[in-house]
Amino acid sequence: MRYFVQFSYFGEGYHGWQKQPNATTVQSVLQDAFAKLLRTEIALTGAGRTDAGVHARQMFAHFDGDQITDVADLVYRLNAFLPDDIAVHEIVAVENEAHARFDAIERTYEYWICQHKNVFRSNSSHYIKHPLHVEDMNSAAQLLLDHTDFECFSKSNTDVKTFDCDVKHARWESKNDLLIFTITADRFLRNMVRAVVGTLLNVGTGKADIQEIQRILESRDRSEAGVSVPAKGLYLTKVTYPKNIFHIDG
Repeated sequence: MRYFVQFSYFGEGYHGWQKQPNATTVQSVLQDAFAKLLRTEIALTGAGRTDAGVHARQMFAHFDGDQITDVADLVYRLNAFLPDDIAVHEIVAVENEAHARFDAIERTYEYWICQHKNVFRSNSSHYIKHPLHVEDMNSAAQLLLDHTDFECFSKSNTDVKTFDCDVKHARWESKNDLLIFTITADRFLRNMVRAVVGTLLNVGTGKADIQEIQRILESRDRSEAGVSVPAKGLYLTKVTYPKNIFHIDG
């Protein structure tokens, strides 16, 4: 049977999602926990990749295995076994062809900025003490919705077939003590969100204007865009699937 797992993690102690030699990753830790409790090896296929230090408030992966007789008990035992920075929220049976990565139709990220020194936010947000022109940053962010090619925000030498992404939402909002950038698209390029945020911050500090952002988008040149902001402020917050993905006949 095929199962979808919904989980979250605080990425500070991990070299991203994907398993790799000589590094602790979320995938390797989660797979090891499943293997010990199910007493068989499983392979988790994630909804996407997150880089080292990036967090996920909602992430999905799928795996194939024998029928699980007591899902709630497995979730309980997994959370008791896993470290404090990874939590499993749900395990559900899906159709055998359902795919955590390829069936996802939207992904949403948030980037957290703290503008006042806060010792409780130092590992979970990016601290910027300079005043920011949020309205200008939002005006520049709206340009993203008018473009599809985002090569200028892609990590150099990335092996992808296309740089096209359908950005459906991009906006800055103040929430409590944070300035949060939320962006939703059908897919994202490697390092894209952090590069977008770094570029929009140049608008917020007056180093660039909206015309400059338009020029960068048209350049398709990563060296023209702003620097990538630190991973610690980035959160994958939502992965959206078709409504029927979690329902199986019988």
